[in-house]
Amino acid sequence: MFTLNRRSLFAAGATAAAVPALASCGSRSSGGSSDGPLQFILSGDTNQGGGYTAMAKKYQEETGVEIEIVDVPYDDLETKVRNASKANDLPAIGRMPSVDPVWLDRTVDLADIAAEVKPLEGMYAADEEGKVPALPSDLTAVGMFLNKDLWDEAGVEYPTSFDDNVWTWEEFLEAANTVRDATDVKFSLTVDRTSHRLTSYLYQNGSEGLALTEDLSAYEANEATAGAIERFVALNDDKVMPRSVWLTEEDPSAMFKTGQVTAYYSGSWQIADFVANIADFEWVSVPMPAQPVQATNYGSAAYIVVFEGTGREDEALDFLKWLYSPDNYAEISRIAGFLPATEGIEVAYDERQEDFDLYNAAIAGTPAFIGDSKKRELELQVAGTATPLDGDPLRDQTVKAISGDITAEEVVKNTLEQLNESLA
Repeated sequence: MFTLNRRSLFAAGATAAAVPALASCGSRSSGGSSDGPLQFILSGDTNQGGGYTAMAKKYQEETGVEIEIVDVPYDDLETKVRNASKANDLPAIGRMPSVDPVWLDRTVDLADIAAEVKPLEGMYAADEEGKVPALPSDLTAVGMFLNKDLWDEAGVEYPTSFDDNVWTWEEFLEAANTVRDATDVKFSLTVDRTSHRLTSYLYQNGSEGLALTEDLSAYEANEATAGAIERFVALNDDKVMPRSVWLTEEDPSAMFKTGQVTAYYSGSWQIADFVANIADFEWVSVPMPAQPVQATNYGSAAYIVVFEGTGREDEALDFLKWLYSPDNYAEISRIAGFLPATEGIEVAYDERQEDFDLYNAAIAGTPAFIGDSKKRELELQVAGTATPLDGDPLRDQTVKAISGDITAEEVVKNTLEQLNESLA
């Protein structure tokens, strides 16, 4: 039922304490009043090109039904929805970063829509009774950007497709350091402060990450993991990489956009922002290094859910059927700069088609074990048996290693302990 269908994929291009309910919805009944707008809570619509706002406007023009986009900061989203669930004041629809056991039993079954729109296999799951509580909103993948002007100024070559000989990490670092020294920028590389980006680096260095076993009973890591973490920690030397990003949360995207680094290790979600906000230099997406594995970390950027008990369930389902129809889903993918998460969707992006094509190629070349790992994580979420994690254990432990407090081996040991405690 849940094996990653790679051909389809490639073709598609700590429970919070109770506090006052969701501020945007608190003065109304759940989901919005029966004759008012249908509330849709999410985070990042503005940053991703206003895609959901644009589609809500189009839907109202076509049907007369108003969709109110409630856009909240990402760090507040999970807590707001958890508290709204406890207060019985949920919005009609949510675009959530994960399937949370706090509100899992308050979701409407989306199996019929899933059967119709065909989300990519591996990007959604059904529980033991066949209920599909969430659909993938869009696909996202880790990737690398270069400041093209700096590399051209230094006269240093780089691969632009997977038809080229993809560089190793040693080759990339030698090249990036050469560019840094030739152009007098501060750093060679910056990497987003998250385990999602770090895990892709681990994959490329022969690790299989910190992954669930097939029976979902424990997390484990192979022998290559500690060595890969040790190499990543060593990169944070205030020359190759700025320690301030991982130690004090300086914004790596801002560092790239202001020309302080030669390369930025982030992902596909940055494309739309860079198109809109980088005017001082040319940039380019390039294949990530392999050491020896060519791999990206990919998956659903978020999950769309319809909340139960709002009295607006049928209207919410109608909107989702409309949103996931091929033409409309291709349109929001184009507007927001999404990689689509359903089968058979071809997107003609307004700009940077070659960047999106490169991400699809990166996914196509990624080892199958990564898809299997995603599958098991989703199965665990849908089962609702794990305790939500407090923070990002792999990131937080790696920060301790960068600051010199623990070793790479202790990063693996401590992170596995926290992950396995969540399964108890």
